[in-house]
Order: sequence, then structure tokens, then C-alpha cells
Amino acid sequence: MKKPFVTLDEVKDIVKTYKTPFHIYDETGIRENARKLKAAFAWNKGFKEYFAVKATPNPFILQILKEEGCGTDCSSLTELMMSEAVGLHGHDIMFSSNETPAGEFTKAKELGGIINLDDFTHIDFLKEECGIPETICCRYNPGGVYEVSNGIMDNPGDAKYGFTKEQMIEGYKKLMSLGAKNFGIHSFLVSNTITNDYYPVLARTLFELAVELKEKTGANITFINLSGGVGIPYYPDQEGNDIMVIGEGVRKAFEEIMVPAGLGDVAIYTELGRFMLAPYGHLVTQAIHEKHIYKEYIGVDACAVNLMRPAMYGAYHHITVLGKEDAPCDHVYDVVGSLCENNDKFAIDRKLPAIEKGDYLVIHDTGAHGFAMGYNYNGKLKSAELLKKSDGTIQMIRRAETPADYFQTFDFCDVMKGF
Repeated sequence: MKKPFVTLDEVKDIVKTYKTPFHIYDETGIRENARKLKAAFAWNKGFKEYFAVKATPNPFILQILKEEGCGTDCSSLTELMMSEAVGLHGHDIMFSSNETPAGEFTKAKELGGIINLDDFTHIDFLKEECGIPETICCRYNPGGVYEVSNGIMDNPGDAKYGFTKEQMIEGYKKLMSLGAKNFGIHSFLVSNTITNDYYPVLARTLFELAVELKEKTGANITFINLSGGVGIPYYPDQEGNDIMVIGEGVRKAFEEIMVPAGLGDVAIYTELGRFMLAPYGHLVTQAIHEKHIYKEYIGVDACAVNLMRPAMYGAYHHITVLGKEDAPCDHVYDVVGSLCENNDKFAIDRKLPAIEKGDYLVIHDTGAHGFAMGYNYNGKLKSAELLKKSDGTIQMIRRAETPADYFQTFDFCDVMKGF
């Protein structure tokens, strides 16, 4: 069973200052997880985790991860700017974008970040915009379907990302002719895998590609980026990934393929977002209404603006009713928000303890792709983000939006002035 990292008494104290709903993150859990990932890949002297900023774009979170030796994976101008704001630069930044607007490659290059090209045609685009850097990376898409021991994981052939193998070979040759000296390989094929096999299988694919690229182009390959895809168990009865087993699986593949090919000094990078942060974030909300019609409904003060995944994907997020952790789950509810959309539901036909108005609910595993995917439909305002620090104190790391924030982009006209 999933256990919240905040108690009812703690939440009652927090809401004296910060009203619900709010996202809250656990600093202790974040740091411990970052250290465990680093330990899992300690066999590789160049290992580095590039946290996927899109998962939890908050400078306070980035600062914690920076202190734990992580860099950032950015995909937009503003993510680059946030990385710069916390003092990251140079090869502590990976810029992995697609359909990149003009000017963003320039910013990445100015920061000294590693640019990861998503398409063969982007070589000329980059050359014309700001020139080819000495260190460059290309994203690989093997096409077809991708399988591991427990079956088909996904269908990269339908994904918009990456070079074909033939384009990788020609791309390396072209980049070398334009002045590139050091190369990386990147691939993102599957999201949220709950298997220890995915990274080792992907690593073998990329290690074999590295050997082939070296033989056919003579390129100096300095790193291989396994990207993301290592997931978390959203359901309480799921067994999570064991990052130590995953790291050992990658090591075995490295020793078997890379070392004999003279590529034993190649660094391994990861780009994890969900694995790094999701379990260490909660959305805390209060029950404010109940409804008894054809089903039993509990209305809460959060909505899909605060957490889009259930409405968008039908994703499961476990719910704990604080103070009733040991009570029998003998009621069946839809837990719903206030948007004028019928998919604004955090849970459907969920067995939970009896819920009364005023109860506080913890929605688990919202530390990644939670607040980040928020929006302002129905004029709803985004909530605050809080940090439960390692000493137990609470720090606001993003204030809640106000109506003035919502109306800010009308500052060019008179009708909304004064709000």
C-alpha cells in the first residue's frame, strides 16, 4: 500500500498558511532516489543524470538535483532559461528538442549545452542558425516495434522522433565535415516501463549502433544517452523497478559490447523525469461536496487543471484519505473536480473509506507530469507548489496563481485593468 509522506496533522498545519489544493514534494525522497541512481551506474566513470525539466519545471527542484550532481534535459527556450537561472551551463545541459523554433539552438549553444538533433534536416538548420558545435548528439529511431522479455513495449516506427540508422551514418559523416569532433547517441523509445529489462535491452541496441557508427564513420563517440522510459508503479499492487538491477544489466551489456570494441571510455547518460520525481510529489485536496444520483460522487477543490493525467489518459493515481488510512475501503466513489468536462475525474468507481466534507485527500505520484501539465481552462488558476524539506519544514516554491496573473496578458487593453 502506498503511504503518504505527509500526515493529517501536518496538512492541517500547512493549510493554516497555504490553502488547498497544492502540490507538495519530499526533499528527502528526491535526494535519496538521486543518490541511488548514481550508485546504480557508479561503474561508469562518466555517468550523469540529466533530469527532464518538462516533468517538474521548478528551479527549487532543479537546485536540489544540481546539488546531487544532476544536469538538466531541456526541450524549449524557457527550460534552458530555468537551467541557466540555477547556475547550470556547459555540458550540464542537454538540449533535446524537436521541430525546434529559430533561436533556441542559439541559446543552447550560447550556454555551452549539448545539442541533441532530432532529424537529419536539422543539421543544415543548425549550421545556418548558429553553426555546428564540436560536441553534438543525434537521436536514433530504430523503427518497427520494440520488444523486451515480456512482450511488445511500443511502436517507434509510429513515433515522430529521431534518425533512421542510415541517416545516423550519413548525419555523422556530414557533421564531421562541418567541424563536429565528439559525438553522442540518444534514443527514447518507450514511456513508463515497469520492467528491469528495458534499459539493458535499449543499451544493447545503442551499444551495437555505436560500434557500427564507429566502424563506418570513424566518429569519436563519447557518450550514449539512454534517455527516459524507466517508470514507476502507479498502482499499489505493482512491483517497482529496481534501479540497481537495471544498472547492473546495462553494465553487463557495456562489458560485452563496448569494451571489446575499444569504446570502454564512453560515458552513459540518463534523462529520467518520472522515475526521479513522480513518487515524491502529492496533490493535496479537500473534499468540498458530495453528490448522490446514479453514482456516488465526492467533489474536491482540485481539478484536471492541477492534474491532467487521469482526464487525458485515464491514468490511475492512488488516493489516500488522510486520517483514514486504516479504515475499510467499503464505499465506491467517483472523485471529481469542478471543470465543465465530464472527464474531470481523479478516480472512477474507486473503493475508498467513507469520505466526509472537509476530509483531506492525498493523490499520489504527482511529482512528475503533474503541475507541469496544468492549464487554465474554465479560468481555473494553478495551485501553489510546496517543498517538505529534509528538516520537516515547509517551503513555498511556487505561489498560487491569482486572477491578476490570469489577466496579465491583457495588459495592452483597458478593459481588464484594475484586476
